[in-house]
Amino acid sequence: MAACRQATGKLAGLLATWLMWISFSAAAANITAARLWPSPDYTRVTLESDAPVSFKYFTLANPDRLVVDLQDINPGTALAGLSASIGSDDPYIVGVRAAPNRPGVTRLVLDMKTAVRPSVFTLKPMGEYGHRLVIDLHGMAPADPVQALAQNKPVPEQPAPAASQADKPRTAMPRFSRLMMVAIDAGHGGEDPGAKGANGSYEKHITLSVARRLKEKIDAEPGMRAYLTRDGDYFIPLHERVNKARAVKADLFVSIHADAFIRPEARGSSVFALSENGATSAAARWLAKKENEADLIGGINIDVKDQYLKRTLIDLSQTATISDSLKLARHVLKEIGEINTLHKDHVEQAGFAVLKAPDIPSILVETAFISNPEEEQKLTDEAYQDKLASAILSGVKTYFDKLPKKTGTKLAREM
Repeated sequence: MAACRQATGKLAGLLATWLMWISFSAAAANITAARLWPSPDYTRVTLESDAPVSFKYFTLANPDRLVVDLQDINPGTALAGLSASIGSDDPYIVGVRAAPNRPGVTRLVLDMKTAVRPSVFTLKPMGEYGHRLVIDLHGMAPADPVQALAQNKPVPEQPAPAASQADKPRTAMPRFSRLMMVAIDAGHGGEDPGAKGANGSYEKHITLSVARRLKEKIDAEPGMRAYLTRDGDYFIPLHERVNKARAVKADLFVSIHADAFIRPEARGSSVFALSENGATSAAARWLAKKENEADLIGGINIDVKDQYLKRTLIDLSQTATISDSLKLARHVLKEIGEINTLHKDHVEQAGFAVLKAPDIPSILVETAFISNPEEEQKLTDEAYQDKLASAILSGVKTYFDKLPKKTGTKLAREM
């Protein structure tokens, strides 16, 4: 009789467990997509779902692992495909595995190459995305933009045999006693695709292509050097783009974008600078709002925004910098007007967060309207991208030519 009661108890326990799994499954969030975004600064893993996901996480050593317990989910096939997307060149992740850990909990384990500083947070639905759980993996030591710049320094060619004085060609001497540093910011990236054209092209790919061409041209100029805030398909928060420019002591900051509007007939190029007193037009205000949403779409952990970001968002002591930004913007707008129709024949201003470096003249170039099918075709054309880069370079050079000579900096002497 006792054995019968014991067997009945076990059966009841199994039944309760089975019913619990059924209830979890019925209320579970479906994982609809899993994405991996490696970058020089950090690696991001994004799990997208049709409902919010509760989680807990912790790290383990020997070997290094990050463990994320996901409550009440249906993993589907998305998590299984995540492991296949990990490349051997990923800076942090060796592999990913997921399996049921206990009733109602799926355990996601990230096997690491080294110890990391994880940041795990959720994002509410935004744009084309549903609910997202974001896992950011940072190295134990923060990435150093100056070191990255030094590592990309071109290798000097071997000197040719000495020529006679008569044979020596006359070369243009740089006007400045140090390298003039231009930070080039390819808008959007990674989780934040930017605008999408009618034919399927993404703003984030176009801006990176133009930025790389511009960097190549600037690096070929005597006395000038360029730095890319991003050089791949990954997301960088707006304030980090500014931080990177300041870290390399940039003299200028040029953010490259491709415009979009609800009406496909909108066309032309524009150049923007920061406004201290509100937007110069309703369209400029709308565009600034759209571009400033990049952090919401790309995904930023609002609990860890640093004090510098807070200062840049409220800093009002930028009058001199804005004045220089307007000068730069006018020169660039004039040059772009030689290769494309201008949306407005004057520089517009609005409160772009990415232009709020308090000490660097900064402009935002809307190369053309990706929402216009004709201009989208131009933006994806390599020859037109090259013309855009040349036009921006010409505007930058004109701006520098009109500046008084500047003395060297420690960074320039070291480069």
